Amino acid sequence: RSARSHRGSVLTVACEQTEVLLFDPISSKHIKTLSEAHEDCVNNIRFLDNRLFATCSDDTTIALWDLRKLNTKVCTLHGHTSWVKNIEYDTNTRLLVTSGFDGNVIIWDTNRCTEDGCPHKKFFHTRFLMRMRLTPDCSKMLISTSSGYLLILHDLDLNKSLEVGSYPILRARRTTSSSDVTSSGSSGPRAVGSPCHQNNAGPLSEKTLSRPSQREGGSPRNSLEVLTPEVPGERDRGNCITSLQLHPKGWATLLRCSSNTDDQEWTCVYEFQEGAPVRPVSPRCSLRLTHCIEEANVGRGYIKELCFSPDGRMISSPHGFGIRLLGFDAHCSELVDCLPREASPLREIRSLYSHNDVVLTTKFSPTHCQIASGCLSGRVSLYQPKF
Repeated sequence: RSARSHRGSVLTVACEQTEVLLFDPISSKHIKTLSEAHEDCVNNIRFLDNRLFATCSDDTTIALWDLRKLNTKVCTLHGHTSWVKNIEYDTNTRLLVTSGFDGNVIIWDTNRCTEDGCPHKKFFHTRFLMRMRLTPDCSKMLISTSSGYLLILHDLDLNKSLEVGSYPILRARRTTSSSDVTSSGSSGPRAVGSPCHQNNAGPLSEKTLSRPSQREGGSPRNSLEVLTPEVPGERDRGNCITSLQLHPKGWATLLRCSSNTDDQEWTCVYEFQEGAPVRPVSPRCSLRLTHCIEEANVGRGYIKELCFSPDGRMISSPHGFGIRLLGFDAHCSELVDCLPREASPLREIRSLYSHNDVVLTTKFSPTHCQIASGCLSGRVSLYQPKF
């Protein structure tokens, strides 16, 4: 995985063997290697501002770093019990949000950070958690699972910890009849086979949780929606949502899905359909499939991380030993200007191949016409495509 500072002046690369690499993306020069950034594979990097960044690892920890003093960590955060895979950050509240294969989403208060760590609490738990993202305005949290579910927490309030019973589940899409939705005590409708389940309150979670406050004319805070997104060719088979990204303007979500048998792989774009339901527990479907494309499915079993361009007009997607640049039409128009009535194919704008192994991740520069990609053997390539 790779990340860039907010100004695009530093490219950081997460490596499988405990390392973090830092590059100057303009000159392509290697700046520094953090050879023992963690005790196991480094999975994700997130810049919090122009100098502070966070890393997470299979060693179950998160580390905070300062670009001005890379010889030592600012602090190490302990709280997860399995591999930590995602880091998000709410710039308004300065809350760090992490998720891992223990199924937990944990909130860290970086306002009160010391060299011993940050105050933290368990915010949410679900089985089979793969990826977690916040929308750019931090009004929603999206969680993908290896069982094909996509969870959306609406009207997000990160200050409230959640358990089943503390929020209503608004909808479980693809239920064939009302018998597929059952009542679960006071928690409202719930999908049979939903990935959410009750946590035992522990020392890191609140023991007494009230229902979220109802906002006038809208849904309660932290209302949960459960979806099984439509995937082409997968209507009668299960699928795994392996990669999850958000449009930079919050208009859509981008998913990479693979079949449970790993014989098909798709990139799909889903438009957010806004509007609160008539009642807090009434049916609601926030996502609509607008564009999709079948992928090469090279490197079966490996997760491929794709991304939007900073303006949201293009998608960079790992494709075999390279990347494909995809658009909503041949002119790289805005998504809102070319929304089809039915799902349409993404258009291939250009292909870039320079690796000798399967590409697993790709990232646009936030400030320059530049794209980075990284492959399974550890090589990093920088492109400056001309159109």
